[in-house]
Amino acid sequence: MTILQVDEIQNMSREERLDELDTLNAELIRERAIASAGGAPENPGRIGEIRRTIARIKTIQTEIGK
Repeated sequence: MTILQVDEIQNMSREERLDELDTLNAELIRERAIASAGGAPENPGRIGEIRRTIARIKTIQTEIGK
């Protein structure tokens, strides 16, 4: 899963943004579960990247008017 930039998110349709948001939320849950179980994550900064991307998508949805 790649981290999306603002222009990529703005060019998506509403449905694509919602699908991406669902995918990222599921990935965030999985990464947090690994971390809480005491496992070593593949990429320690991945949780922060996912959270920032989710915030970008939600911000753009608000700006566009959902």
